[in-house]
Amino acid sequence: MADKSDYPKKIISFDKQIERLEKRGLIISDKLVAKEFLKNISYFRLQGFWWEYQKDKENHKFQEGTTFEKVINLYTFDRKLRLLIFDAIERIEIALRIKMIYYPSIELGQWWFEDEINFFSSKFHKESLDEIDKELSRTKEVFIESHYSKYGNENRPPAYKTLEVISFGCLSKLYSNIKNELQPKKRIATEFNLPNFNYLRSWLQSFNIVRNIIAHHSRLWNRNLDFPPKFLYKTNHPFIDEPTNNNSLYHCLSCILFVLNKVSTGNSLKSKLITLIEENDFVQISEMGFPDNWRDQKLWK
Repeated sequence: MADKSDYPKKIISFDKQIERLEKRGLIISDKLVAKEFLKNISYFRLQGFWWEYQKDKENHKFQEGTTFEKVINLYTFDRKLRLLIFDAIERIEIALRIKMIYYPSIELGQWWFEDEINFFSSKFHKESLDEIDKELSRTKEVFIESHYSKYGNENRPPAYKTLEVISFGCLSKLYSNIKNELQPKKRIATEFNLPNFNYLRSWLQSFNIVRNIIAHHSRLWNRNLDFPPKFLYKTNHPFIDEPTNNNSLYHCLSCILFVLNKVSTGNSLKSKLITLIEENDFVQISEMGFPDNWRDQKLWK
């Protein structure tokens, strides 16, 4: 293994960063403004956005006429997109949480999540319980502290308390591991207008990936997902034709909107996304997977 001192790329000053970008053909009209952006966003975060404007990506040469402002505008579009989608996923997460508490608790008991018999994999179940215990140990929620004060902390609180403090990822994994024959698993899927648990499991995995991208403030706008949502071929509710690229953000956004329309009637996600795209017509939405006729799709009309 090479010594770290042999690593060829060294950190350089903000002024040198600007100088390098200009040598590569990026037009920077106000260096002081550019320097402030580099100080507060960072060279390598913005790199994911100016990548789109490079004609020679191997040598990092920019297309003629590419300005620093164009890069910042794309970054700003992505930030606004992330905020919209994060809000949508939050609503979906809350809806999932109550359904994961209510239906299994009614049928299987309030501590159903502790019983290994309800799950496929004992290994994944143990991992979920370990994660649940970590969340319970560090939460500052008053209702958890009050529960321990009143009943002691020898046992976990029931599902309607415990599942309120676990992460979306843990909640999704817990759902995926529930045995398929258990009625609550099927019921929860239908509560999201999905035909079965295979769809919900797949969609939750994709939603969680997008949520994590947003939580780490990473580039989202033209991201391809390694684990795309399972395409919904048949439904009685407005959806889309199968996209050319199922891994595209367009496909996942459509799935998010589909579910949100069920759990948050009258939501404004569609109108806000359309407005955002229309106000930023410089963005190549084809790179997000949007087809030419996307506004004609039933879901997006």
